[in-house]
Amino acid sequence: MEFHEAANFLFDLRRYPPRPGLDATDDLLSVLDDPHEGIAFVQIAGSNGKGSTARMVASVLREAGLDVGLYTSPHLDSVRERVRVDGRMITESALAEYVATIRPYVLERAADGDAPTFFEVLTGMALWEFRRQSVDVAVLEVGLGGRYDATSVVDPVASAITSVTLEHTDMLGDTVGEIGRDMATVAPRENDIVTAATGDARAAIDESAGDAVTVGTDGDVSVTHEGRTGIENAIRLSGADWTVETQLSLLGAHQAENAGIAAALARQVTDEFDVECDEETLARGLRAAYWPGRFEVLERDPLVVLDGAHNPGACERLADTLDEFDFENLHLVFGALADKDHRGMVDALPTPEHVVACRPDVPRAEDNAVLAEVFDDSHVETSSDVTDALQTALEAAEPNDCVLVCGSLYVVREARTRWSRLDVPKEIDGLDDARRAIKGTHVTDAGAYRMRGKAVHRALKTRVRPRQAQYLKEELLSLGGECSISGLNDQDEESLDVLMLATLAQFKRLTEKLAGQPYGLAPLADDIREALSIGVSSEKHGYPWEEGTAVMGILNVTPDSFHDGGEFDTTEAAVQQAEAMVDEGVDIIDVGGESTRPGAEPVSDEEECERVVPVIERIAELDALVSIDTRKAAVARAALDAGADIINDVTGLDDPEMRFVAADYDCPLVVMHSIDAPVDPDSTPEYDDVVGDTIRELRERVLLAEKAGLDREQIIVDPGIGFGKSKRENFAILDRLAEFRALDCPILFGHSHKSMFDLVGSEAGERLSATVAASALAAERGADIVRVHDVAESVAAVGVSKAANAPNEFDGSHH
Repeated sequence: MEFHEAANFLFDLRRYPPRPGLDATDDLLSVLDDPHEGIAFVQIAGSNGKGSTARMVASVLREAGLDVGLYTSPHLDSVRERVRVDGRMITESALAEYVATIRPYVLERAADGDAPTFFEVLTGMALWEFRRQSVDVAVLEVGLGGRYDATSVVDPVASAITSVTLEHTDMLGDTVGEIGRDMATVAPRENDIVTAATGDARAAIDESAGDAVTVGTDGDVSVTHEGRTGIENAIRLSGADWTVETQLSLLGAHQAENAGIAAALARQVTDEFDVECDEETLARGLRAAYWPGRFEVLERDPLVVLDGAHNPGACERLADTLDEFDFENLHLVFGALADKDHRGMVDALPTPEHVVACRPDVPRAEDNAVLAEVFDDSHVETSSDVTDALQTALEAAEPNDCVLVCGSLYVVREARTRWSRLDVPKEIDGLDDARRAIKGTHVTDAGAYRMRGKAVHRALKTRVRPRQAQYLKEELLSLGGECSISGLNDQDEESLDVLMLATLAQFKRLTEKLAGQPYGLAPLADDIREALSIGVSSEKHGYPWEEGTAVMGILNVTPDSFHDGGEFDTTEAAVQQAEAMVDEGVDIIDVGGESTRPGAEPVSDEEECERVVPVIERIAELDALVSIDTRKAAVARAALDAGADIINDVTGLDDPEMRFVAADYDCPLVVMHSIDAPVDPDSTPEYDDVVGDTIRELRERVLLAEKAGLDREQIIVDPGIGFGKSKRENFAILDRLAEFRALDCPILFGHSHKSMFDLVGSEAGERLSATVAASALAAERGADIVRVHDVAESVAAVGVSKAANAPNEFDGSHH
């Protein structure tokens, strides 16, 4: 079964109403051999905040060393987002395998008029995937209420109710007490339920669930919100015998309360597993959690905030958080579903100076003209498209204003594409390349066969809303190009992958036609020009990689690195090697004080600083930039103070402070895609497409760095050769390196003496020739930086590549 067929099958399942009882979910799990047995579960119910809390619990438990599943809803861009293991989405192939497994059963039940619902089937998929991946613990966000929610088939070891407000009264009850009583059914057998609920809701929870761990200003877990620091919250949490002071990337006083709930749950779970969850683990885990589309600050001048608030309670919390920021005028982009309390939401928000009411591209959305009537004293415009509405608000805003997008996660999803859309250039040299590119867009077999012969010019893959996809296809066909659209047929839940096939001239004419069109097509035209370098000139900052592929020389001042451990572990030896690399033409010297080879022992911050700082102080004045190869923010800060110019983080920002250190020093930051650092030789991550998956996962890390204050020109992406990829997958990345241009960042390729070269007969100790050959290929395929041990040879290799690409311009002066 193909992914698009499986996803369409899921989307065709009925959504509402929830049925009384859990028999349907139990029966489905029985068909799957009860995958929930043997897994420890955390169940989180509540009216608001349960998704953020679930994210924080999962992050802390991962920091404590557990393998963690996470099930949340809804999703922003892909249904796969709802099911994650250790932060990674379920693969397309796994989703297709699951649907193929349950399809006969679902059809049989449907024939009797009793098919499981969309949410019941997705809950089954989450539990099936968690067993398949052998997680230790899984965190489940309750969909609705508690008593009859599909997630309640599990027997949790820990559970929580975040807050209780009047919602879904037709199903849960007419009062907060009745709703609280329904939610209290998620209480665990052994531990006390954790809650921040108050008043009648709390009384009902106590009556139904017994003792509870209270989270709040004067609770069993005391919560203090100490205010905003930049784009983070400073918080203080205290329990009976522990205290944590940390920052949260999730903004708002209510997130401090959610963090208190998460901390209490995490401590209950780690007690069950008898693993340590000390104050440092809590602090790092809470800070590392982030939740796209929930008070997400994406720009500063003007302040641009995206928040999925979709009911009056959530809008009230949004208003409280926004009040912590200083700005002049508020420009509101507002869209909502038809069945929501529009006036209650608007009344809870601060009064805007300017409103653009819009309609997200989903059938259940309220008409923008209806929404405009809700605003009484504001200047109101209407737009039929979210991205156009956002553009209107941005053009009207001054640098000291605020643009707020809210009302629905569907609105946030469409607005966020301004920052998150990936436009991936495809290199197509023949029919096989064409077929693979088209199939990767989830086109049907017949469509892929028909289109493959036409994909012979430039190919660009992107992801857009259905009406945008149809417009692109019509316009490209009229210009003589071609366009393949994903076979997904649901227009509510998913954006669609699109592969555009045309000459550069046809693409240029396409962007000219898109520029004056509605439905977010004008911003899309800008993205296409950027991706294909059509009439785009980039500002230069003086970095060596702006003049061609730069060579980064590796200088490990460690006793145990895999290739050169112990060779340069004295300051004098390291300085001499740095001077030799400069003589050989190196552009960047990458100084590392901790090995990431398999089995490497971690070193303390102090020891790592003792290794690298004296070397950096000595070589900082050499004719090369200096990079610090570290995964610790404290070491990076010390290295930058000693004279380093660049941070190279092989963990891809696992240390939540690292992005802020780079922003404080306004320095380039290498963000690597890594599943494990140090390398775990037993780790075998699953990819549908190693290149596409790596690009998508790097995208969110790039956005984190960008939100901290870095420009994309300063954020260098590293695909992470050898880190969670097989030898063949490493070569696939080399072959398609140009696709990483979709991230709009410089690209680093780190391949030196890696085991991938075993495939071409180069064993350990004999990989110099293969490394040099790969340096030339990486430069040819678009690497801005190659990271190597052997500088002279790779300087020559990238020089040959540059000369071959521009023989009339090359004079050898770069190196």
